[in-house]
Amino acid sequence: MTPKELYSEIHVHLMQDIKPSLYLNRISAEPLFQKYPFDMLYKLKSTEQSPEHHPEGNVWNHTMLVVDEAAQVKLKSRNPAVFLWAAFLHDIGKPVTTRHRKGRITAYDHDKVGAELSKQFLQEFTPDSLFIREVSELIRYHMQILFVVKNLPFADIEGMARNTEIREVALLGICDRLGRGSPDRNREQDNIELFLQKCNSVLSENHP
Repeated sequence: MTPKELYSEIHVHLMQDIKPSLYLNRISAEPLFQKYPFDMLYKLKSTEQSPEHHPEGNVWNHTMLVVDEAAQVKLKSRNPAVFLWAAFLHDIGKPVTTRHRKGRITAYDHDKVGAELSKQFLQEFTPDSLFIREVSELIRYHMQILFVVKNLPFADIEGMARNTEIREVALLGICDRLGRGSPDRNREQDNIELFLQKCNSVLSENHP
């Protein structure tokens, strides 16, 4: 199998499977998956996360849970292909940003780094620049839910609204939040609703 054939096969399973993780876990053991550019995803398996926030373990485990959540709600997306690839690649920036700091595991700026790496990955397989940009922008802004809800200085509602669709970010965000060990689904849904309310409030004030 060539890299492009593997990419095409992954695309089919992302779009059609109820649980794409079953296929993804299987092919992740293949030698091709350890070669560029798939190695960017293979490295997720050895990238640790905070046990407090990610009891499911490494970034690959988390990504598999997120992809399966995304597969359940893909028809709510404006563009399911963009949405599912963003779900699969959303933490591609963590291997190069993860650090141990004062007893904590952090991955600062993995959203920004991941946006660039997702472009690099997808450009190997498709000339569709709009598709690549839309996937990368969803990844770029997928942490905004946390930033907005907690009123952090990294919140950028205006930038998010200019470059992507806030409801798509929210849809990816709920999958990201639920893709963890034993999530509180009601609480996470409440956080998404609060995120949307705050975004609408800011945009209404600034663009009456």
